[in-house]
Amino acid sequence: MSRKPLIGIPADRRLFGKHYFHMVGEKYIAAVADGAAAIPVLIPSLGPKLDLESLLALCDGLLFTGSETNVEPHRYGGPASAPGTLHDPDRDATTLPLIPRAVAAGLPVLAICRGFQEMNVAYGGTLWQRLHEVPGHLDHRDDVSLPLDRQYGPAHDVLLDPGGRLRQIAGGDRLSVNSLHWQGIQTLGRGLSVEARAPDGVIEAFRVDEAAGFALGLQWHPEWRFEGNAFSRALFAAFGEASRRYAQAKVKS
Repeated sequence: MSRKPLIGIPADRRLFGKHYFHMVGEKYIAAVADGAAAIPVLIPSLGPKLDLESLLALCDGLLFTGSETNVEPHRYGGPASAPGTLHDPDRDATTLPLIPRAVAAGLPVLAICRGFQEMNVAYGGTLWQRLHEVPGHLDHRDDVSLPLDRQYGPAHDVLLDPGGRLRQIAGGDRLSVNSLHWQGIQTLGRGLSVEARAPDGVIEAFRVDEAAGFALGLQWHPEWRFEGNAFSRALFAAFGEASRRYAQAKVKS
């Protein structure tokens, strides 16, 4: 009987009280454990202290999560962040080199929200830091005064690329998605192709063109109560199946 795949989830490094913690939101852990039927493994954000080769040898897939922090703008040649913007340089130092190494090694990769933005930056792309201030774009932010169910409720549709992986998973040409982001893609990274766009043209999903397997980034949050959304269930099931196949191939090699 084949074992469950191990899916690594790089953690945020956050200060709580007087101490730092490495942490991952429970909704992401649940989406991996239940939606992907895999074993979630939390990865501390140790930056260059982390042995990437050993880590990649252990994992069968990687999930890059959303976060309240943003990628530091010097990572993509952007202007200084607005005062009060939260950053996590330890996570940047961990994920930005890890993402392309994982994809090149053939590991299934799913990146969500901040992870989506990290993935774009890791491939040389740039970000709008305050998308709602860019002329011609919708306000993609959530209203934090609302209950979580409404914050994470449907906000707009996305149109799926006819030849894309998400179109195959969704079984249709569009999805209704939530929207909880200030930042957005300004220029798409090298070797990435658009999988979905919002009505204002903002890139909401992409794939890595030369990836050997599953390598997708999504701006919205499919992990939120995924079990109640047909597309989200199918997405995490596909991610889990790709990770299972990768684990089985490692055993045979």
